[in-house]
Amino acid sequence: MTRIAVLTPDPSDKSYIGRWPEVLARLKTTLEGTGATVTATAWTDHVEDAAGLEPYDLILPVIAWGYHRDHDLWLAGCETWSHAGLPLANPAEVLRWNSDKAYLARLADQGVPIPPTRWTDRVTQDQVDAAFAETGAPVLIVKPTVSAGAFRTLRLTPGQPMTDAPEGAAMIQPYLKSIETEGETSLLFFGGRFSHAVNKRPVPGDFRIQMQFGGLYRTVTPDAEAMALAEQVLAAIAEPLLYARIDMARDDAGAWVLMEAELIEPDFYLDHDPANGAGFAAAVAARLKA
Repeated sequence: MTRIAVLTPDPSDKSYIGRWPEVLARLKTTLEGTGATVTATAWTDHVEDAAGLEPYDLILPVIAWGYHRDHDLWLAGCETWSHAGLPLANPAEVLRWNSDKAYLARLADQGVPIPPTRWTDRVTQDQVDAAFAETGAPVLIVKPTVSAGAFRTLRLTPGQPMTDAPEGAAMIQPYLKSIETEGETSLLFFGGRFSHAVNKRPVPGDFRIQMQFGGLYRTVTPDAEAMALAEQVLAAIAEPLLYARIDMARDDAGAWVLMEAELIEPDFYLDHDPANGAGFAAAVAARLKA
């Protein structure tokens, strides 16, 4: 019998306790359709010793939420899993570099369009003021490079002081007005094949599109330009990917720009997938046969 492990949050992290079991239930239904048995296990239980994961034929880190709260622990786990040669998908090296949004700069160096971004080891008010002066943007977004779910993300106007500023490395970007009017669009790929796309809009007056902030989700058909950007992003990544969620939005000129390439623990929005997860199941089955 094929055995699959799904990495889940630290059980002591109560911030996710109400959501991740629902996501797991959807994934289990899909994965068990391949004939596998599925076991949930907290990623924090396997940081120092990979022995508990060695019996599994495939390990999916797709609900390993909370890694941004203890990034050093996450990096240590990635090192342990890589050294043990575990059948992780996506690979441990991807889990390492994709956990810090500085990877966006590397993708930009390969020609992938991203919003204009200032990178800093520690964000200061002077840096924010300088970004306003240099870009002429009426609104800026400031967020940690290691974050998830709008964690410590700020939307600032000129002269507005930072409160609860990001700690450590951060990024400063002009706020894209399209987030409020058109939202962010996510394209899902399984085994390199496009599966479905979901548009996510914030509630009026907010900029956060995450479900916990009331984000409004709907299935959409991506246009040719959106598909081209997603494929450009995937082509720029050297490692083999079982799954990828490519998040994008339109800039002020109307062109698509990459917001994030979610390769660790993205919600696949299987409840918005017209194929009900069939593409993911097929990709997992192919991976198990490889």
